[in-house]
Amino acid sequence: MGKRRSGIVLSTASVARVEAADARHVRAKWSLPSFAFAVSTAFVLVPIIDPSAAFALTRETVSAPGISEEGQTITAGGTPLSVNRSEFGVSRFHATAPAVAKPDPGTAQAIAYDMVLSRGWDDAQYACLVSLWNRESHWNVYAENKKSGAYGIAQALPGSKMASVADDWQTNPATQITWGLGYIAGRYETPCAAWSSSERRGWY
Repeated sequence: MGKRRSGIVLSTASVARVEAADARHVRAKWSLPSFAFAVSTAFVLVPIIDPSAAFALTRETVSAPGISEEGQTITAGGTPLSVNRSEFGVSRFHATAPAVAKPDPGTAQAIAYDMVLSRGWDDAQYACLVSLWNRESHWNVYAENKKSGAYGIAQALPGSKMASVADDWQTNPATQITWGLGYIAGRYETPCAAWSSSERRGWY
């Protein structure tokens, strides 16, 4: 018995061939989206199944206010995992500066070099400090930014802040450097961290 399709009578064998072609068309229509969905799902699941494929943590720990170092439990894919926070951290970005020679005795840079070493910092930190204050003032004790009011080698803003070290803050490089290193230690911890900030933002 034949089958009528669009006004044409087809034999049983012809009907079977047409239906098979229709089925192949349907499969072909959905095969590409299905493949794309499978690939996308794989990319989403990789970080869940294998966290190490998504990120790496270093041993340098950065603490945040209100966060303790105690262990805690997190859930990944429905499975509880015990994590000791003290074992992990996020590494800070530190720009490096070109190495510099030891300064001539009696110069402002020589004063700074001795103070840097006395704080437990090394020559690399001193090199960052040289680059930082070259950018800020070229190590000029009398450098003044007329627009902002920043003053001195470290460009304290305002310059009168340096009076917390000594009254001769306008003329004494040792006073200015002492204040500047204290500022760096308090805000950035090291000269290279301050230099990194200056590299990113143009100031520190």
